[in-house]
Amino acid sequence: MRVALHTKVRADRIEEYEAAHREVPEELTAAIRAAGVSEWTIWRSGTDLFHLVEVEDYPAMIAELEQLPVNITWQARMAELLDVVHDYSAEGADASLPVVWQL
Repeated sequence: MRVALHTKVRADRIEEYEAAHREVPEELTAAIRAAGVSEWTIWRSGTDLFHLVEVEDYPAMIAELEQLPVNITWQARMAELLDVVHDYSAEGADASLPVVWQL
């Protein structure tokens, strides 16, 4: 399944956010892949961040990663940099952007 997400980086933290993503812990990327993600791309337009996630089952991925210590640490770091965060709670499993049009 393909899931699109929207988050927002703080205007004064863009450089830090991009630097953090050049150093995503291998333990976290391995856990994300093990949770069924084959691809995760993030684009930035100003402070808006758009994520496209190719994943077997997004709600299952959220449930698997929600309590994982490496993800909890990463999400705490991201919370310092973001105005709008990726929701890893059970409610976040429905937080994807709705499809408006597709070719």
